Amino acid sequence: MPKVLLIDDEDKFRISLAKRLKLHGFDTVDLNSGEDAVKLVRSDSDIDVVLLDRKMPGMSGEQVLTELKRYRPELQIIMLTGHGTMKSAMATGRLDAYTYLQKPYEFEKLVEVIGAARRDKVHVMARHEIPHTEKGSFRGWLKGSHNSRPGVILLGLLLFASIVLAPPPDRMLELMSAPKTGEFTDACMGYADYRKMDDGENIAHYYSHKYKLTTTVIDESGNEVKQPLTPSDAAFRAKVMLGTLVVAALFWATGAVPVGITALLVGVFMYFLGVLRPDDIAKGYSKDAVIFIFGVLAMSTAICKTGLDRRIGLLLLGPAKNLKLLLFLFLPMFGVACSFISEHALIAFIMPLFMMVYASSIRTAGVKQDKSLAVMFVLSLCFVANCGGPGSPAAGGRNAVMLGILTDYGIPPSFGEWVQYGLPFVPVMALVIATYFFIMFRKKLKVQKLNVSSLVHQASERIGPMNRKEYITAFVLIGLIILWITTSDIFGMGGPIILCLVILNILRILRWRDIAQIPWDVVALYASACALGKGLAVTGAALFLADSFTSMLPEFFRSGEGLAIATSLFTGIATNFMSDGATVSAIGPITIPMATISGTHPWMIGLATAFSSSFAHMLIIGTPNNAIAYALAKDPHTGEQLVTLGDFLKHGSVIVVLSFAVLWFWTFLGYWRWIGF
Repeated sequence: MPKVLLIDDEDKFRISLAKRLKLHGFDTVDLNSGEDAVKLVRSDSDIDVVLLDRKMPGMSGEQVLTELKRYRPELQIIMLTGHGTMKSAMATGRLDAYTYLQKPYEFEKLVEVIGAARRDKVHVMARHEIPHTEKGSFRGWLKGSHNSRPGVILLGLLLFASIVLAPPPDRMLELMSAPKTGEFTDACMGYADYRKMDDGENIAHYYSHKYKLTTTVIDESGNEVKQPLTPSDAAFRAKVMLGTLVVAALFWATGAVPVGITALLVGVFMYFLGVLRPDDIAKGYSKDAVIFIFGVLAMSTAICKTGLDRRIGLLLLGPAKNLKLLLFLFLPMFGVACSFISEHALIAFIMPLFMMVYASSIRTAGVKQDKSLAVMFVLSLCFVANCGGPGSPAAGGRNAVMLGILTDYGIPPSFGEWVQYGLPFVPVMALVIATYFFIMFRKKLKVQKLNVSSLVHQASERIGPMNRKEYITAFVLIGLIILWITTSDIFGMGGPIILCLVILNILRILRWRDIAQIPWDVVALYASACALGKGLAVTGAALFLADSFTSMLPEFFRSGEGLAIATSLFTGIATNFMSDGATVSAIGPITIPMATISGTHPWMIGLATAFSSSFAHMLIIGTPNNAIAYALAKDPHTGEQLVTLGDFLKHGSVIVVLSFAVLWFWTFLGYWRWIGF
């Protein structure tokens, strides 16, 4: 039964109202002082709604409200008073009361308000990231709710323990102890730092020496002596990273704990199980890509704040008169644009505009929420941005990594040659994504009439002509894109954007308070993905995964187009669990030598590796696009997360399969045969 706490100093009124509420099925507790109410609420988590008198001796209603909200922010509090004024009502609203009722009132109306407050409690809990679980059911407790799934947490810890405590595989020990000879037959050829290893050095020794990791043993004299890691010691740390990968992927996919907590858990395993020293773990969390993510989210705030997002949207979404044009015309153009301009930046600019269109559309249609429309908007845009990666070397850091690997072997393609092999993939893949979402959602949408172009135009007209702040933000934005294109090899992606944030603050466009309100959990998430990728690479865990995969390949998949298919399959799967750049860094050094040994052109295998690293659709850790889209996909009124981690996993899995199909049959077995190598 709904549990209601009634707080009023008028005994006759309080007792009478409590009896009437009990007759209507409420479990009611009544108290005559605010002090007692605060004590009760701190110890009783079952209370759903509070009926609070405003004017009482001792603590006033406003003071009680403040104290109750401090301990239980999700508590729904209805203020009751016979001394109501407009000023007191406004003060109560600022203190986050559910509503304000003046005595006398109709009892039926009070019951209706209590019911509405109880239903709204779920949204309040989501806004404050408080888990909502079934009471009185062990199965319900295990299942939990978003951000609190005890069953999944226990499963993840069990899997982690089974991986870490199991004996290391013989092949893992062999990879850790194999010396570098400089020959293509080296077992450690695919190690991320293979080129930095000395001749005769193995992974265990290099890892131990570079990161100053040692173990303490007792010598024959009984003295403690520090010595480098043995292959078994290095293998243990590799198993820790494999276990961390499994746990992080499971928790991110299911929402077992908050995204940011999983991001911290990656560091917990690395710190306390000795994968790296504290300073090196911290460096893993503080890559340029992390600063870039932070900057993009802050820049997106400035663009939305000034209304510039509507101007950009009017330019890009002008042709989108209906849903078909949005999917089949805008998305291919957007995908091609993402091949040459940072897709992360474009996502950050366009996503707020799509959420504005979403809010306007449901308001016009007279519905409170249309999750199908939100999922279609967010995921179609996000997945097309991901698939813009193969279009040119400028599309992302993963492409730069592959160019670096090919350069080390003396065979890098030019910018134009890359575009020739990669750009035809992009619009075809965008059309396939558009077709999938059109088929999946056109009958599920509550909003049937959709004119994105008109909505964007109306929103632009409502705010009038461009003002000084918009012009300044636009010039800074153009300068940012120019800096990314021309100087990213010198200053990275993070340097230019934090410069622009400083400029916008000095010019009074963006306040520090605006920056402080960005979703920091997303920043933490991508930072942990970088740390996870580094840990997998330096311990040799990534090499073990790649080696295990390639050893299972049939003969057909060991050369030519078969090898390209196998390489892209492994890369595409791996990139969903670690950052795209880290994936190419770990797998690229393995695949290029494989191509040379098998007589396959290295471009074919290198480009296949780089292209498929764009298929990070399943989890939000795979690419900044996913992280940014997830962070911004919230209901504008309730703050509820409209697109969940489960939506990414469900639809992203299908898009991954479709991406492989287009890559293999349209690219590898299609126009690549016509172009040749």
